[in-house]
Amino acid sequence: MRYRTFGNTTLQASEVGFGVWTVGTTMWGIKDEAVGIRLLQKAFDLGISFYDTADVYGDGLGETLLAKAFQGTRDRVVYSTKFGYDFTNHPGVQPGQRERPQDWHPATVRKACEESLRRLGTDHIDLYQLHNPRIGTLRRDDLFAELEHLKAEGKIRHYGATLGPAIDPRQAEEGRCCLLERRMVTQIIYNMLEQQIGQPLIPLAKQQGVGLMVRVPHSSGLLEGRYSRETTFGESDHRFFRVNTDERKKAWLDVGLKKVERLSFLTEGTGRTIAQAAIRWILAEPCFACVLPNIYNEEQLAEFAGASDVPDLTPDEVRVVNDLYARNFDLQPAGAM
Repeated sequence: MRYRTFGNTTLQASEVGFGVWTVGTTMWGIKDEAVGIRLLQKAFDLGISFYDTADVYGDGLGETLLAKAFQGTRDRVVYSTKFGYDFTNHPGVQPGQRERPQDWHPATVRKACEESLRRLGTDHIDLYQLHNPRIGTLRRDDLFAELEHLKAEGKIRHYGATLGPAIDPRQAEEGRCCLLERRMVTQIIYNMLEQQIGQPLIPLAKQQGVGLMVRVPHSSGLLEGRYSRETTFGESDHRFFRVNTDERKKAWLDVGLKKVERLSFLTEGTGRTIAQAAIRWILAEPCFACVLPNIYNEEQLAEFAGASDVPDLTPDEVRVVNDLYARNFDLQPAGAM
């Protein structure tokens, strides 16, 4: 496993991390806590040191799983958690994955931090992230003053923000605010098939010396190499809600698989799987400190952690991927994802 530093901070972590939402929620089919804990511990054995959760994942379950998984090894892992959603007054999975109300009042943020510390069984949080903030929240000086107080008290080491779905055009403005005004670690959705948010933010992150991290590096599974045109998703699976009609679900899958076929050159004679190539394509950009693939079984875990051991993409391979994206993978514009 290779390790990186988050921009101009002192925060260091494995370049492949573990997104705890796959074991802390029911959206990936993992309902057994013991299975989730074993996956977290196996990830640690493979060199993964960065664990990204949120207080809202399983209404606190994601954080308590980390505490159980890493009793006695807390000083060897990096805890990243998020805050902002009011799951106390709005518990449980919301119908159709609707967003819960948010509460950014400083007193609420302090209470949320203290509750996360309790669930995590630790005296500090390495990275404390605003969870899907809007631009108005990012410009609340009282909120950031409270974060500075928590930092001065040693309850958090660093703070940052996780931006919402890549299909939301507001991310561009929010991303600029995170990088240029707040200069804080920022998490985005970015992958070979979904570059629209990352492209304008990468130069800003480099300019400001701010570290980025990526979730959904496999475009909700399309770049894992496991889907076929017959693949279906259960109603509890988050991908079921990605598009809102059966016809659009089929189109999303069909178009996505056609694009993935055009990326097969990344695996031919290279020793990489397409899933590993997807991770290495992101990490070809030095401002990305950590990639958070969706891990839900040991086979995937080994493959994704192994992305740190396969060859880097060559500059020519990176260029070809970017050229394909710019041409919509030579598909008709109407088929764009």
